[in-house]
Amino acid sequence: MAESFGVDAGLYDRARPRYPDGLIEAVVAAMPGREVVDVGCGTGIVARQLQAAGCGVLGVEVDERMAAYARATGVQVEVSPFETWDPAGRTFDGVVAGMTWHWVDPVVGAAKAAEVLRPCGLFAVFWYVLQPPEDLGAAFADVLRDVLPENPAAGRAAASPLGAYEHFLDRTADNLGPAFTDIRRPTFPWSRTYTRDEWLDQMRTSGLAKPLAAAGKLESVLQATGAAIDAAGGSFTLDSTAVALFATRT
Repeated sequence: MAESFGVDAGLYDRARPRYPDGLIEAVVAAMPGREVVDVGCGTGIVARQLQAAGCGVLGVEVDERMAAYARATGVQVEVSPFETWDPAGRTFDGVVAGMTWHWVDPVVGAAKAAEVLRPCGLFAVFWYVLQPPEDLGAAFADVLRDVLPENPAAGRAAASPLGAYEHFLDRTADNLGPAFTDIRRPTFPWSRTYTRDEWLDQMRTSGLAKPLAAAGKLESVLQATGAAIDAAGGSFTLDSTAVALFATRT
């Protein structure tokens, strides 16, 4: 699934939200310098935000299609799983991962991050949480329960998405080991208004899209979700949170 997002890299880059300015500012402020590795850089969304903040960024990406798109936007990328990536003796002030650390082996990934970070370097992984208004979130959950009755967890995640990300934060923290200290979990509010079509495009780029498509259920989910947004007026505002885990290299 981690290698499925490059099917339409342009759609991914257009549909996925950017990260809150406060998060990017916190990452830059916590690093001892400005040289960063972006793990699973995808189309370069995080990398470009960090470049705009004055950082030099090297992306590591498993999918050549996503890497090619990122390079075309001015991001330097090396294609490899992070776990087996060869840093060739290079070290960095920060290792970051936006919406990707759940694809990385948490033990091997933490060891690799420790290997490439300079003393007092920052390890920062983060996810944005898509939290629709309560009534609309409940409608989205009903859609998934109707289409995926065999997978009740999908409906629960749609109804309460923040809880789904707590697992990623816990797993990451539990596997950092003695190479890291000062572990903290900052959160960053963000807000965005979505039209019906914008939200459906975002859904097409989600990790759930490929298995739904393989099961012949993606279009049913998109149609029912679109109908729920239409019933709510055709657009809605997300008042959401980006969750992060920061740690310092000892």
